[in-house]
Amino acid sequence: MSADPEKPTPAARWSPSVTVAAIVCDGAQPPRYLLVEERTPEGLKLNNPAGHLDPGETPQAGVVRETLEETARHFAPEALLGVYLSRFVRPATGEDVTYLRFAYSGAVGEPVAGRVLDEPIERTLWMTLEEIIAAAPRLRSELVLRCVQDHAAGVRHPLGLVVTDGSLLQPTVK
Repeated sequence: MSADPEKPTPAARWSPSVTVAAIVCDGAQPPRYLLVEERTPEGLKLNNPAGHLDPGETPQAGVVRETLEETARHFAPEALLGVYLSRFVRPATGEDVTYLRFAYSGAVGEPVAGRVLDEPIERTLWMTLEEIIAAAPRLRSELVLRCVQDHAAGVRHPLGLVVTDGSLLQPTVK
């Protein structure tokens, strides 16, 4: 029996890259959001503190780790902002990647003394929504602005919305 050419083989099965992002607002007037400036193949870009989920890591643990690595600040997640699916085609190589992003809102502490920002982060900065909109060509992806806009609009979901192996052991509230 011949293989069905329409059905992908297991090796060719599509898998999104799972990422996490921290959306941090300082509460100033107007509110400012914590971003990172990072070196990418497309040049210096602005992003939310974000990165790839490590094997065996929960999204909530991943966003805490990534935020510390990229901002030198401890992050305390307060809510799930949303889950976003985004496709990106890298201009330089034509690489087609799909990202599944878990975005969390929360608060950060002061920078940890002596902690160095991970490569390829150049610096952290605080920007208003209007400044982020004006910097749209410098954003790493459309998700940067979308997550900030969702936060500014008051979107929040309970942290328990993301169920992981460890949270399966916790009783549910009836």
